[in-house]
Formats: sequence, C-alpha cells, structure tokens
Amino acid sequence: MLFQVGGQGTRPTFFEMAAAQQLPASLRAALTYSIGVLAQRRPFLHKVLDYEDEFFALLMLVLETHSLRTTDASFAEALYGLRRRAVKIKMAKDRPGMELADRVQHSGLQKHQKVLSVAFMVVLPYFKSKLHSIYKRDREATIQASIWGLEDIRFDDADPFNNGGTSVGSTGALTAETSIWERIRKRTKAITGSFYPWLHATNEVLDEWMQSFWTGLAFAYQLLYLLDATGFYSPDLHALGIHVCRATGQELMDNSSKISNIRSQERERLRGPPWLKALQSMLLSCIYTSLDYAQTGLIAAVFFFKMMEWWYQSAEERMSAPTVYPPPPPPPPPKVAEGGIPLPPDRTICPLCSQKRVNPTVVAVSGFVFCYTCIFRYVTQYKRCPVTLMPTTADQIRKLFHDM
Repeated sequence: MLFQVGGQGTRPTFFEMAAAQQLPASLRAALTYSIGVLAQRRPFLHKVLDYEDEFFALLMLVLETHSLRTTDASFAEALYGLRRRAVKIKMAKDRPGMELADRVQHSGLQKHQKVLSVAFMVVLPYFKSKLHSIYKRDREATIQASIWGLEDIRFDDADPFNNGGTSVGSTGALTAETSIWERIRKRTKAITGSFYPWLHATNEVLDEWMQSFWTGLAFAYQLLYLLDATGFYSPDLHALGIHVCRATGQELMDNSSKISNIRSQERERLRGPPWLKALQSMLLSCIYTSLDYAQTGLIAAVFFFKMMEWWYQSAEERMSAPTVYPPPPPPPPPKVAEGGIPLPPDRTICPLCSQKRVNPTVVAVSGFVFCYTCIFRYVTQYKRCPVTLMPTTADQIRKLFHDM
C-alpha cells in the first residue's frame, strides 16, 4: 500500500490533519505565555489569565464561526488550505463491488453541520477544560485535606475583624432573610458530605474510563485514516458526516467571490439615515479587516513576540555575562607602628608569645595572625592591634582553619 505523503489529490495527508488538529492547542499555549509575560508589567492582564478558558473560547468561537461561514473550514484547516465537505455515499446495486472512494460524493456543508462543528471545536473543549480544572482543584483539596486534616472552620470563612460577633443592627436585618437559606445550606452540605465520597470515587472511575475510551477511539480513527481504511480522521467528523478535503484553485477563487457577495448583502441590509449607515459600514469594514487578518495575524504576532523575547533575553544575557578581567593587585600590607610589636622573621611565629602559633587567629583590621589566646587577651585588654595599634575589638578577630 502506498501512503500519500505529498500534495497530490484532494485527500489530505495524515500529517496535514494532525497539524491542523494541534494548531489551536499550540496557539492557546503561545497566547497564554505571551499574555503572562506582558502581565508582569501590566497587572490588569492577570484578569485575562484568571478567565483563560472563557477568553480563549470566545476568541475561537468568533474565529471558527467566521471561518466556517466563509470558507467551509475550521480556523486551522483554512490555514492549511483544507475544506470540509458533507459526505453522501450512493448505493450502486448494479455494481456491488464498487470501491468506496467511487461511491462517495461530496457537497457543501449544511447549516446544522456548521453549528455542530462549532460545538465540537469550541463548546465541548471548553466544558472539558472547565471540568478538568474543577476535577484538578478538587483533587488538590482532597490531597491537602488528607495531609493536614479536615477542619469545620476554614481561614477564609472566618472574619478576623469580627471576633465571632456581629453588630445588633446587621443581625436584626439579616437574620430573617438568611435563616431559611442557612438551614437549607446546612442540610444540603450535610447530605453532600454523606454522599460525596461515593460520588467522588464514581466520578474518578467514570472520568478515567471515558478518557481512556475516547483516547483509544481517537487513536483507532487516526490509525485507520493513516492506513487509508476510512476517510474520517476523528470520531466527531464521522458523527457529523464530514470529510476534510484539500481545496482546489477554483474553490479558492470561488471562495473570494462568495465572501464578497456575503459582505455586499450585509451592507445592503443596513437601515437608517445616511450618517448611521456610513458609521455601520465603517464598523463592518473594521470587523471584516480584523477577521481577514486574524488567521495569519495571530500566528505572526506570536512568532514576532517570541523572536523579540529571544532577542531581549540574548541581549540581557550578553550584558549580564561575566567578563573575565585580570585580578586586581593586593593592597599594600599595613605598616608596623612605631610603638607596635615587631614582626618575627618567621611567619609561623606568633608576634606576642614568640612561639609556634597555636589556634591561628587573624585580626580583621590589619590582617596579622596570632595565637588565639594571645590575641584575645591583648585585644580584650588594650582594644587595639598589637602590631599596627589600630583600634579593634574581640568581635573583629577571626579563627583560621588553615594556617600558612
């Protein structure tokens, strides 16, 4: 069997489909990282990161809806020159042995197929991401509770400024309104607390089973697509009855005229006085321009941002890289004072006791080394260095662990 690895035919290769499927996840990771870097200097962008799922789902909803409406392809598929086609298999009674590829007929997408495509590409991943984040948060809370133990009163529930009491006015105003809801909340909490361990265990088992099943089913479809045994790359495309095909040059030309006709019809529907129609037309033109360049603009912006970040990081590394300079010359040794103790010719001799040094200790202000007992007594009594007569204290003598 010959695998299609080039650009011939209308059937996309496995690698084109895999690249188109992975593009939204890669784009989300790049956008999240870029906004995270920008949020370091602009703290208001942290709000975008707090609602990352919602913002990305809204962005992809706009892009996917516009792309399916104008090109009959998803945002990523349009970037790779692919199109979605509805599948119709005609039954040939006279030639039952006809190949499946000869019996498949493609047509344009229906409206319900576009709506379901948006649901599969945007809505379902959004709910899956939210459920995963809830599950992860709940799992972390369970692990933390198993480590630290469960407490009836948490720190975030306590009011550190109230000390357990409330004002008379606020209590009288809120007791009648909250008493019923408080009882309902406590009863619901008690019931949930009784059944939660079983529900949580069941949810973990079902979640792992469904995830394994869906992963295995998707892998089976991709393997069959790679072996040219099916025209559906994923289970959701099979459920929608959609094949992804490579767009031809004629289809690209027809697509441009289709977009122009759609926009002309939308401008003709504008109502109101001339100034209002001109304002609406200008807003539509801005929206059209943004949508036209959103496909390549997002990717180009992320690529440009990464290049600039790499450039600045390289510049900072070059500026902060340590430069090897020759070591500075040592300072001149301190001079012996006129009334100070003279230094012995042998460096291993203590100037105070004129014996071999024991427990060598240096005076920080001058750098001369003595026996510990000798210098400690001298500094404690005279508050100075015995050689240079520089003032010092017992805190300025240091024990040496290696004597020259």
